[in-house]
Amino acid sequence: MKGSRVASVSVLVLGFAFLYLPILLLMVYSFNESRLATVWSGYSTKWYGELLRDRGILDAASVSIRIAFLTATAATVLGTLAALVITRFGRFTGRTLFAALITAPLVMPEVILGLSILLMLVSLGNLFGFASKGVAAIWIGHVTLTLSFVTVVISSRLSELDRSLEEAAMDLGANRLKVFFLITLPIIAPALVSGWLLAFTLSLDDVVIASFLAGPDSTTLPIKVFSSVRLGVSPKIAAWWWTSRQERRRLASAAH
Repeated sequence: MKGSRVASVSVLVLGFAFLYLPILLLMVYSFNESRLATVWSGYSTKWYGELLRDRGILDAASVSIRIAFLTATAATVLGTLAALVITRFGRFTGRTLFAALITAPLVMPEVILGLSILLMLVSLGNLFGFASKGVAAIWIGHVTLTLSFVTVVISSRLSELDRSLEEAAMDLGANRLKVFFLITLPIIAPALVSGWLLAFTLSLDDVVIASFLAGPDSTTLPIKVFSSVRLGVSPKIAAWWWTSRQERRRLASAAH
């Protein structure tokens, strides 16, 4: 009994070490004085100063944050509507196909998703004359990617919701729209916040879809970091990762 408990604890510790030790090393090496992120030569905060003076990274971060905010908002609205259709409308013609199309990006490789959206936008651009690459194109791609995640999160909460609360409100004279905003929406609010934060994080970290859809003036932060790492890992990249991680934790705490 004691041996099995020790083995379980050991596996748990190794699992957490595998997940979080690289993050801890990245945090430590963001304070490295050397230009090489893999060679420790002393403690320094100069790379945070270099980060604040790097206009390219700051512009890319601004683009990524704007796209992530718009993506999370749109995906939450559309995901809520899709979840309502799946959980509230019962069986209808095409329901299986609708649910499959909504959840397809969960299992579809991002390369295929990005290429498909690019080809679609190029075809539409030839017909209607709008740009097939840029911030709007990345936003469409990210909404397509994150919509399925948000729908799954909200659908699971709606399926557990006590329908008698909504029925009681309608028995008292409230219409369906009023019931949704006064009863359903406050109850599923934690799922909405979780879905929004999940979509925001997925959009902020995406590099595959953005690499297909980014234009000259719409380089996102992951693409910028990926391009920088090709030329050698700099502690400035680690400094940016640690700063952005702290900002995302602050945003999640504020949302809760």
